[in-house]
Amino acid sequence: MAYPGSPAARLSESAGGTLPLLAYLALATLLMVGDHRGGFANQARQKLSVLAEPVWWLADAPGRLIEAGRELTSSRGSLLAENEQLRRELQVNASRLHRMAAVAEENQRLRELLGGTRGYRLTAQLVGIIDIDLDPTRQRIVLDAGANDGVRVGQAMIDAGGVLGQVVEVTPRRATALLVTDPEHAVPVQVARSGLRTIAFGTGRSDQLRLPNIPQSADIRVGDQLVTSGIGGRFPAGFPVGVVQALEPDDTRLFVVAQARPAAFIDRSLEVLLVSNAVDEADVGPPAPPPPAAPPEGATP
Repeated sequence: MAYPGSPAARLSESAGGTLPLLAYLALATLLMVGDHRGGFANQARQKLSVLAEPVWWLADAPGRLIEAGRELTSSRGSLLAENEQLRRELQVNASRLHRMAAVAEENQRLRELLGGTRGYRLTAQLVGIIDIDLDPTRQRIVLDAGANDGVRVGQAMIDAGGVLGQVVEVTPRRATALLVTDPEHAVPVQVARSGLRTIAFGTGRSDQLRLPNIPQSADIRVGDQLVTSGIGGRFPAGFPVGVVQALEPDDTRLFVVAQARPAAFIDRSLEVLLVSNAVDEADVGPPAPPPPAAPPEGATP
């Protein structure tokens, strides 16, 4: 813009500012026409994009790293959660398996207990053990049944292995039983092989019974099976008592003393059977005479 009093612009200066602009417009027009007909600008852009690809990759690298870290964290969290869930399921399944194994063992033990009375006319009652005392001078157990359940003093007690002892004290809800290994306990026995009868005494040890005063001429050997003889009527005959382990002369050298291992599981039983001889319900004595026949009709009595 020309101000009053300012010198007028010279033609050379105005032309010098316009000519470059016209040259740029002409060049741009040529480039657009050439690009429209030949498409060389598109090829140039493709080549330049190949050269710029590493720059774009570097620029996008932080975002990719953040996304990868987020996925890794979420994957690790999901794996940890899944592992924890699988671990819990494994523990539950393991506990169920242990429970099933315990139930299977219990069923087997009960079958052995019930099978021990097979072939005998006996009454049997299954009871549990709630306390056990294996002191050398006092070997007893407490049962979870008493007089209210039909338990009575003198009943023989067996487990899956054999004779375990006998009931010596009864309360309304509990009972105390003396084990065969108690020093004050004795049970009439018989050698199954030879039929020799003797008495087995407890020694205060849970793994040993003592059979004193056996004649030297008696037929007894190491390994012989000892069973109840039934003498006295308290222990039904035929139940295992122990196995002879050793024979040695007594102090007088006139008799033999036998050491036997108890057949019962003294320190492992959880349930026991209280057994006694069943009462024979058959009639005793001669049969009753038949009732007299009715007189025929019309007959005079």
